[in-house]
Amino acid sequence: MAFGRFNKTPASAPISAINVTPLVDVMLVLLVIFIMAAPLLAASIRLDLPQAASATRANPPAAIAVQLNAQGALFADGQPTDMDALKALFKQQAERNPQTEVQLSIDQNLPYARAVELMDAAQSAGLSRMGFVAQPQAAAR
Repeated sequence: MAFGRFNKTPASAPISAINVTPLVDVMLVLLVIFIMAAPLLAASIRLDLPQAASATRANPPAAIAVQLNAQGALFADGQPTDMDALKALFKQQAERNPQTEVQLSIDQNLPYARAVELMDAAQSAGLSRMGFVAQPQAAAR
């Protein structure tokens, strides 16, 4: 084996580019750590709640479903009704349970005044919890 001399060339200019490989390695490690830790942060809080006889699964919160279709027909829990009967139902339910929720399903083509009329009837009877039912949008294809 022959040993030779390497020709020495004049020193070339230093490389001014930043080596990002260590930075990428650190970022990937941090990403993996955050991916592993994220489910732990979102975990639910364990509570030892007191027990009550009225807090059973058989007694869900009371709700009245009110529907108003495009023709203006009024329905309460799926049964046709008129405004006077609905006000009486609201009053009766408010006396029984003032935390009853009124779930309003109103056709989008009806004027806003009809929705306000139903909300006013519920609030006048003493029901203040209201929800508006909407249909989910179709998925874009």
